[in-house]
Amino acid sequence: MICICSEPENQRKFLDRKDGNKLIRFIKLYKIFVAQFLKNLMEYRIDFLTGAVSFLIGQITNILFITIIFSQIPSLAGWKYYEIMFIYGYSLLPKGIDHLLTDNLWSVAYFIVRKGDFDKYLTRPINPLLHVIMEKFQFDALGELITGIVLVIYSAIQLNYVPGAEEVLVILITILFGTLIFTSVKIACCAIAFWIKKSGSILQIFYMSSDFARYPITIYNKGVRFIISYVIPFAFTSYYPAAYLLRGGNGFVCAGKTILISSIVFCISLLIWNRGISAYESAGS
Repeated sequence: MICICSEPENQRKFLDRKDGNKLIRFIKLYKIFVAQFLKNLMEYRIDFLTGAVSFLIGQITNILFITIIFSQIPSLAGWKYYEIMFIYGYSLLPKGIDHLLTDNLWSVAYFIVRKGDFDKYLTRPINPLLHVIMEKFQFDALGELITGIVLVIYSAIQLNYVPGAEEVLVILITILFGTLIFTSVKIACCAIAFWIKKSGSILQIFYMSSDFARYPITIYNKGVRFIISYVIPFAFTSYYPAAYLLRGGNGFVCAGKTILISSIVFCISLLIWNRGISAYESAGS
């Protein structure tokens, strides 16, 4: 919370007011945004259902593709069908949560800055980044989340895998900080729009590279493995946690690496965002 509030001196800081508890104020404000968005959502129920179903169909199509491949081969780089299904499902959990909560960052990348509409976030008594994130909730993401949960549970049953207390803790930590990795990549890429006005294509390229992490990274060459592990670290959102859960290892090391990597990426993304706001010049007409 404190880190996000770092911004230009002339920006009023909602969360830096001294009266009351900052966290409680933030939660109350967040609930107000959610309530207003749900009211709007109820007016367009068909649109919501169509979006959720379309995402669900997209994931089912990908699963059918993998199933067809495994009908011809017994394993892929030593990974069997249900193990890959587990990794695939695990990858959808942090991505789905990020999609649900921070989808409005795409709007910043594509048109909010280009049209000059970002000005409104700089004139209101709330941190611009928080305002952008809270302004929209993408319930289409439920299609991703449902698919991910079903795949993980079903694959675990087929593999006779039952997580213990340590594994459950690692699952919770890696999903939480895996979500932070997705959000951080979006923040950094959409912030580029402050300089070039539109960065949607850049965000699309970086964000879609997460598809590589849906499968065991051992099937890729060393260059790709390094990129999705330490440059755009999506491997920590799915492969590394899933590999620990299915193949064993030190759970605390796995969780610790995920926390460290996600924290570094998040701090870098905030630095880019704040530098971008400092360089921002209104556009549009």
